[in-house]
Amino acid sequence: MNSHLSRPRHDANAGSSATPDDGATPRWDLSDLYAGLDDPAITDDLAACEARARRFAERWKGRIATVTAPNLAEALAEYQAIDEGLGRLGSFSQLSFSAHTTDPATGRFAQDIQERLTDISAHLLFFTLELNRVEDAPLAALTADPALAGWRPFLRDLRVFRPYQLSDDVEQVLMEKSVTGRAAWNRLFDETMATLTVTLDGEEKPLGEALNQLSDADREKRRLAAGQVSAVLDGNKRLFGMITNVLAKDKAIGDGLRGYPRPTSSRNRGNMVEDEVVDALVAAVDADYPRLAHRYYSMKAKWLGLDRLQHWDRNAPLPGADDRRISWPDAKSIVRSAYDAFDPRLGEIVGRFMTNPWIDAAAVPGKSSGAFAHPTVPGVHPYILMNYHGRTRDVMTLAHELGHGAHQILAARQGYLQSATPLTLAETASVFGEMLTFQSLLDAETDPQRRRLMLAAKVEDMLNTVVRQIAFYQFETRLHDERRKGEISVERIGEIWREVQTRSLGPAFEFTPDYDIYWSYVPHFVHSPFYVYAYAFGDCLVNALYGVFRNGAPAFQDKYMAMLEAGGTKRHKELLAPFGLDATDPAFWRKGLDVIAGFIDQLAQDEPEARQS
Repeated sequence: MNSHLSRPRHDANAGSSATPDDGATPRWDLSDLYAGLDDPAITDDLAACEARARRFAERWKGRIATVTAPNLAEALAEYQAIDEGLGRLGSFSQLSFSAHTTDPATGRFAQDIQERLTDISAHLLFFTLELNRVEDAPLAALTADPALAGWRPFLRDLRVFRPYQLSDDVEQVLMEKSVTGRAAWNRLFDETMATLTVTLDGEEKPLGEALNQLSDADREKRRLAAGQVSAVLDGNKRLFGMITNVLAKDKAIGDGLRGYPRPTSSRNRGNMVEDEVVDALVAAVDADYPRLAHRYYSMKAKWLGLDRLQHWDRNAPLPGADDRRISWPDAKSIVRSAYDAFDPRLGEIVGRFMTNPWIDAAAVPGKSSGAFAHPTVPGVHPYILMNYHGRTRDVMTLAHELGHGAHQILAARQGYLQSATPLTLAETASVFGEMLTFQSLLDAETDPQRRRLMLAAKVEDMLNTVVRQIAFYQFETRLHDERRKGEISVERIGEIWREVQTRSLGPAFEFTPDYDIYWSYVPHFVHSPFYVYAYAFGDCLVNALYGVFRNGAPAFQDKYMAMLEAGGTKRHKELLAPFGLDATDPAFWRKGLDVIAGFIDQLAQDEPEARQS
């Protein structure tokens, strides 16, 4: 399953809580997957998947080395069908838990399903292992046969992991132990985060309320909210420290067994991107910290009338910012119009999510924080989760997740095994959709002051997506490197966090010690180590891609749709070539970063006016 995790705005709009809504924000209906936790079809499908998996193993185990191309095509089709059946069950389990994280019955159900899926998958594990033991020459001969033409991308990507593959017995043990290992620690983190509460205005509220208040226009409210966040996280620091240390050690053991050269290597292989390309991205962003984040936040401090910013000022609205609430129907209209204007084909797909119960947008207690799009299986459709609070950034989150959803629908035609896009490309449609929505709003705005405020808000989002995510990546890199030498104290983790934040955000900030614990609630560090650079990769890629579009490249929409439809069948070099772009070129990243710098230049030209606002 390929589920995109929450948006990278971790210090704002990160929590689920009550929202002043008119009741229009929807909850999703998962009945297209299963009618409910007690649906008899779940038991029937589990039994059917297990029976098929056993028959598959009986027929094919030990035969892959000598199989013919037509027989291998048959085996691949059967393997995909079984895996899709498991994916349907896993999707329903995961989505049910995401919407009701604190419900014990849902938690038990999700755990039971995960354990059953792991048991069934054990019967299938031999297949990819045996495929990867076939030598290159015989496999090349097989894939030359037309019978396997449609499976070449899957087999190509599978070979990426061949050098790091272990024996069948070890692979099976690692798979079966994952239920009581990483998956269990992930669940503990999720359930803990969902139950954390703060005290605001004399009332006990979910942690998300305090996180949302970090964007309040009242600085005293932001300070009080930050104090509550720090206090509740600090009160759980031993647990968060243990989770972090255990998972980092678990990853180090796995990486060591497989022979990965460094902690990020496995993520890069999964993203089908070379280590050198990621290194180039990180180096380019790091070198640009001064002209991007340092410069912008120095300007923001002046606009706010402050000598130094505190961490709770980072997402503060600018003076004069319009805090009007945008209704859910209006949000849908804004986003749909932006997609329609770009290409009606894409607008029609986005419209399906808006007219069907495929979005869970209500901000309610006991629900997962942030936002994601889950593709489920090709035979159904994706589902989107977010927490809508009626702000402009929520509209952008809707545009973002709908980009994921449209991408997933278009890629589904590649089949379950080849529809998932590497993370480095998975953010393309989502960030592009955000850019379309932002640009449509900006183009429609005639008031210079509002345009400037909109541009500043966009810059902040881009800094959160590029600068902040690369800083997160650098934090993870240092943490995992240091963990290999021994367990790391919570205090030391906090030191690493503060050092990285200081370097990335710049001298405009005065980071107080209470900020040292804020690393502890970023879900990506727990669920998907080194995921975060994909946001920066996607944002810079989209900036370059959007520049090609704005310059009037011929047949851009057709090329763009074809790129999304390709799913995971093509690598980034193939996908970008029709647009004249190449991510292996060091100048590529500069193009993306120049877009952000250009927006900051525009703001700097208006800085005197902004200070008077």
